[in-house]
Amino acid sequence: MKKGIHPQYHEVVFQDISTDFTFLTRSTMKAKETIQWADGKEYPLIKVEVSSQSHPFYTGKQKIVDTAGRVDRFRRKYGLS
Repeated sequence: MKKGIHPQYHEVVFQDISTDFTFLTRSTMKAKETIQWADGKEYPLIKVEVSSQSHPFYTGKQKIVDTAGRVDRFRRKYGLS
């Protein structure tokens, strides 16, 4: 591998601002803020709006949209079978 062309890969904390859920992982993202983690170390903090704790697909609150009526209306309107 060439030296000096890869971004720095380090530990960061992601925080879901809608549910206050935090998790420690590794990333190449840079952060301006830091947070004290449970192990006593300080890590860069990246705030996100959606995570697995707040996304409708993962929380089971997903709405299913029925588009069958729309497709049938379109076909009737334009004479397609």
